[in-house]
Amino acid sequence: MKSNHIRNLVLAALCLALAIVLPFLTGQIPQIGSMLCPMHIPALLCGFICGWPWGLAVGFIAPLLRSVMFGMPPMFPVAICMAFELAAYGAVSGMMYRLLPKKPAFVYVSLIIAMVVGRLVWGSARLVCTIGGATQFGWAAFLSGALTTAIPGIILQIVLIPVIVLALQKAKVMKE
Repeated sequence: MKSNHIRNLVLAALCLALAIVLPFLTGQIPQIGSMLCPMHIPALLCGFICGWPWGLAVGFIAPLLRSVMFGMPPMFPVAICMAFELAAYGAVSGMMYRLLPKKPAFVYVSLIIAMVVGRLVWGSARLVCTIGGATQFGWAAFLSGALTTAIPGIILQIVLIPVIVLALQKAKVMKE
């Protein structure tokens, strides 16, 4: 049991490190970074690999830590809203993976549910952050931020994450 905890701690630390480093690949062009959503991938993977509590923790910590370390994303409102979004990704992907059968189709189902819930949490957090502020956050801003600009990242996640999860299942790194 203790070795499983240590394994999850190490894998969660790896996912957190990836969440910190991956945005450097797109850092020179911020528009590409917001389109590919590089921090989302490690949060989602952590939920699948380590379970929902680890995914929640990594997802919540990653944007806040990155903001403190590098100033990107800006702390308010971006990093704060992302913290709730990525925490939801990690938690929901882990919960759904645990609850559903370990078959390829259900990896996709778990992922898509996590992505939808995470985007709804992001929209809710963004709405709360703009209450009483000078800027408004409405339906058009939600659709633009959650879907339109993120389509390449959504496609990347739908293609990449199941491939990684299924490969880890096959290699017996994850429970089937």
